[in-house]
Amino acid sequence: METVIGLFNYWIVIVLMMAGFYIVIAQENMIKKMVGLSIFQVAVFVFYISMSNVFGGTAPIAAEGFTLYSNPLPHVLILTAIVVGVATTALGLALIVRIKEEFGTIEDDRIRDMEEHGEESEA
Repeated sequence: METVIGLFNYWIVIVLMMAGFYIVIAQENMIKKMVGLSIFQVAVFVFYISMSNVFGGTAPIAAEGFTLYSNPLPHVLILTAIVVGVATTALGLALIVRIKEEFGTIEDDRIRDMEEHGEESEA
């Protein structure tokens, strides 16, 4: 039981990844797919930060009495990844707005049907 509790972060990562993956696969709505991708992305962030945890480590500031330090690089990389993730999500949502203007819908199956049958957009 102690092992399961000790791996709680990894269980959260698995649940978030599978939830995000399911949303991306099961939904036809593009905004819901973007939400699923964001959830999956957060799972990767939590996984990376969980792996970088050093038990008993302290901030990398030289001081007497400390011999074990945590590496700040993973946290800095995750901050950068968060900024890139926000930018790509904004770009994806902007593209969805443009698709809505062009086709009049954001449902994948309806857009696919329109293109296959050569129908004009609803907008």
